[in-house]
Amino acid sequence: MPAASPPAVTRFAPSPTGHLHIGGARTALFNWALARRLGGHFLLRIEDTDRARDAGPESVVGILRGLEWLGIDWDEGPAPDLSADRDPRGVGPFRQSERRALYDDAARRLLEADLAYHAFETPDELAAMRDLAKREKRPFRYDRAALRIPRAERFARAESEPHVVRFRAPEEEVVVRDEVLGEVRLAPGEVDDFVIVKADGFPTYHLAVVVDDEAMGVTHVVRGQEHLINTPRHVLLQRALGCRTPIYAHLPLIVSPSGAKMSKRDKDRTVRRACRDAGLAEPPPGTVEPAVFARWLADKNRQMEQGALARLAAALGVTLPEIDVEDFRAAGYLPRVVANYIALLGFSPGGDVEKFDLAFLAERFDLARIGKTGARFDYKKLLAFNTDAIAAMSDEDFAERWRAWCLEFAPEVVRAAGAEAGVSPTWRVLAAALRPRSKTFADAARGAGFLVTPDDEIAYDRKAVDKALLKNDGEGLAVLRDLRRTLAGLTDWSAPGVGAALGAFAEGRGVGLGKVAQPLRVALTGSTVSPPIDATAALLGRDRCLARIDRCLAAVDRGRFDGS
Repeated sequence: MPAASPPAVTRFAPSPTGHLHIGGARTALFNWALARRLGGHFLLRIEDTDRARDAGPESVVGILRGLEWLGIDWDEGPAPDLSADRDPRGVGPFRQSERRALYDDAARRLLEADLAYHAFETPDELAAMRDLAKREKRPFRYDRAALRIPRAERFARAESEPHVVRFRAPEEEVVVRDEVLGEVRLAPGEVDDFVIVKADGFPTYHLAVVVDDEAMGVTHVVRGQEHLINTPRHVLLQRALGCRTPIYAHLPLIVSPSGAKMSKRDKDRTVRRACRDAGLAEPPPGTVEPAVFARWLADKNRQMEQGALARLAAALGVTLPEIDVEDFRAAGYLPRVVANYIALLGFSPGGDVEKFDLAFLAERFDLARIGKTGARFDYKKLLAFNTDAIAAMSDEDFAERWRAWCLEFAPEVVRAAGAEAGVSPTWRVLAAALRPRSKTFADAARGAGFLVTPDDEIAYDRKAVDKALLKNDGEGLAVLRDLRRTLAGLTDWSAPGVGAALGAFAEGRGVGLGKVAQPLRVALTGSTVSPPIDATAALLGRDRCLARIDRCLAAVDRGRFDGS
């Protein structure tokens, strides 16, 4: 009887350099779905050997939290709180910084077999070589100068001198069989002698990924097309080390609506453009140090720290594009909607089906259904998906989920509705009033602004005042004055009670309800947009409503609508 095939093993191997990018999330999702369909293992490995770019444990926790939020679970890898590893097959640890001995052994074997060699050029010498190649308009390739040093001397010098280890790329054709792109061939000599061990002794990505994929039994490597250029190097390393070559599938790039690669730099470009349009020479107070701002503004390649970018954006009234999973979470999208949408970026389940859950994806996922061309990220389509999902939720479900979101991102709304300890009656009324007009949880939080804003800080929109109060010789203003007297005597201040009172008042004056509701809405919220007016009034309560009406009338009398 033939031996059973080993189980399929897929992996997601992020570097801890920041939050989980939406492209990385799609890679993780597709690897998860493939493992689930094949009945195999989905493995999570942290590639943290680039010490210069490592953002630390906080970044790892952020990545894991992003995966959990999307509903992507992993069979092997770090526990979400980094307290331990999930390692049922005994292939850990799952942080490359803890696997150094494996890489050192692989490099030693390659050096002893003359399949790799020590090289001693300094960074300045290498930079000069690259500059010369650029001036001569040719691609830079290391000229194997180190191989002119006798072998014994190289080994001896490596004991005391700074050096790197380069792989000795063989002069042979490399064929990459890719499940998405087909067969990719590189002629002999196309692969250069790339570095596999850096001067600090840590492995490069190329060596570490080949060693780990073999040691962890990875059978399928599903990653972005930007890694295709690395795959021939990995195939040659696999041959040299006697490793198996996994099945490769390279995913199409995710591009922004403008067609550019969707990148974290989009946030920087957005704020930089806003600063330029505003003609800023100095940063807004409390955002960033002037010297840091000046250097950033003068150098288009310099990246502003994310916290400072957020402060600048807020001061300028700029909305940053969502790039990372955390951005979509903070913007109030539903995780199942984001997971559903990113599954469509380069993949089609067939049958014109667009809306599905993760179980459906795992059942239908097939590498043959992945496209070759770039996948455009359509923010409008994602928002439409989310709008539909919120519309389909029950009021109770929305109230629970929105409260959980607000506890983290808009706690002032929770406090204003007295929902710190749980879903309160006021919270239920507020959630039910806001759900039909909300596209995201953040939308709902903005819609609750009238409840959060102190009564004496309501700012009046001048156009709303002109239209609802001053138009037709102050018709709306007269309605508001009379309505104030009616509301002062109202005993039933529930939403139905207020609604009935407003209906009776409008009927008594022979006008439509809108002629009554809009003047009151401006007085209570400062604008002509709010939840249904009966719910708005009921949520504020009698005293706050009457105080706001009085303040609005006084503001109109003074001709001051800025809240002063």
